[in-house]
Amino acid sequence: MSNIVQPRTLFIVLSAVCLMAIWLSLALGPISLPLTDTLRAGWQLLGFAGSDENLRQAELIIGQIRVPRTLLGLAVGAVLALSGVAMQGLFRNPLADPGLVGVSSGAALGAAVAIVAGASLGGLPEMFAPYLLSICAFVGGLGVTGIVYRLGRRDGQTSVGTMLLAGVAMTALAGSIIGLFTYLADDAALRTLTFWNLGTLNGASYARLWPLLLVCALVIVWLPRRAKALNALLLGESEARHLGIEVERLKRELILCIALGVGAAVAAAGLIGFVGLIVPHLVRLIAGPDHRVVLPASALAGASLLLLADVFARLVLAPAELPIGIVTVFIGAPFFLFLLVRGRA
Repeated sequence: MSNIVQPRTLFIVLSAVCLMAIWLSLALGPISLPLTDTLRAGWQLLGFAGSDENLRQAELIIGQIRVPRTLLGLAVGAVLALSGVAMQGLFRNPLADPGLVGVSSGAALGAAVAIVAGASLGGLPEMFAPYLLSICAFVGGLGVTGIVYRLGRRDGQTSVGTMLLAGVAMTALAGSIIGLFTYLADDAALRTLTFWNLGTLNGASYARLWPLLLVCALVIVWLPRRAKALNALLLGESEARHLGIEVERLKRELILCIALGVGAAVAAAGLIGFVGLIVPHLVRLIAGPDHRVVLPASALAGASLLLLADVFARLVLAPAELPIGIVTVFIGAPFFLFLLVRGRA
């Protein structure tokens, strides 16, 4: 199928949308700033302009609150979209979601353990609580994905179908354990757990941001290097082997990459659904199936989508804030239904 949009045009448009989303994310919120003041304050933060006392408040809001939040949104959106591309390439199904291997449910289970256990111990020290939650979520996501991968291995081969079934079973098991912790939680822990499961970019800080950026950088650098192998895998495993692709090694690398990327994203921002499903599929509809285009385009589109969803979440109920996971589901679920109806037609 020929591309609807040429890659160069697509990248120009997506880059422009991403820059606009960054600008809006820095400017808008419960305290909205004029777009021109946002640019001037940004130049001051970068040291390209002299200090202006009239922009001191804008500089403080942007530098301490909105820059880390924007960087978090960029990283989470990009890595979820890239993980979605990898998952869909692995399963050779354009409707596959990164959570199919259990990484999202495992991360949610780890977070539930940290939140409820911390509350039962009388609360964790303030300086350790954010890191313990992120670490437990990250380890939980990796642990469940490791179990799913191990269940899918047999006689030195990895069965994608078995992994899918194991992922469904582990997701259900993790959900039941999360339900148990929810039942045992007190009011404060229950509120924290509920809001974490709905996803949010609120509370981003430079100290919590750098581990996610490190993992995301590894995913963003590595996955495009395997674009040709993913293209070969689209033909089928046997055909990919005939083309010289080490299929089993590729599967291990993809699963590890998905586990690291989604685990880090969920640990930092909670459960945010549909980004890894709708973004890669939409990019394929526009630009075709070539992973050399789909991977970088999905990263730009995913980052832009999450930033714009976060801006909407901040403004729609201001000064309160709507959880961003609700916004992405409102966007993603109708699109998913549209794909189903389109497929039937």
